Amino acid sequence: MITSTNMSTPGPLARARALLESLYRGIGELPNTALAFVARFSMAAVFWKSGQTKVEGFALDIVSGEFQWGWLRLSDNAVALFREEYKLPFLSPEMGAWLAATGEHVLPALLLLGLATRLSALGLLGMTLVIQLLVYPGAYPTHGTWMAVLLYLMVHGPGQLSLDAWLYRNFHR
Repeated sequence: MITSTNMSTPGPLARARALLESLYRGIGELPNTALAFVARFSMAAVFWKSGQTKVEGFALDIVSGEFQWGWLRLSDNAVALFREEYKLPFLSPEMGAWLAATGEHVLPALLLLGLATRLSALGLLGMTLVIQLLVYPGAYPTHGTWMAVLLYLMVHGPGQLSLDAWLYRNFHR
């Protein structure tokens, strides 16, 4: 016999469905600002750390906070890496190492600050494509993840915790 008490109490399947719907709503309400900040910090850390392997004299680990002051210069190991392992066409090993070290410092710094975010993400996407297509074609799982995050930043922007947003709020009329 079905009573009104039995009909008003949801079964385990209905409770699970309600819980999932609540979870999906909550995830859907995560603010772009939080997601963009995590994306910016993560991509900046990846490329900055790579750039730090190409220079000597100045060291700053943006994750651990370790710092060493000195005159920044391109490392001999970076040039050797471009000469012996990367072997990029159309660029001398010296030019390739210099361009990579510069890009891996300037673009992540801009990305972390949220300044020229979409252009910085585009530059890092270009570097990722060069690495994927010309240097490490077998590393597509890693590079695909980087590309997805960089494309997210290009499409959705840096979020409100950024210099781009501050500049827009204060100087856009």
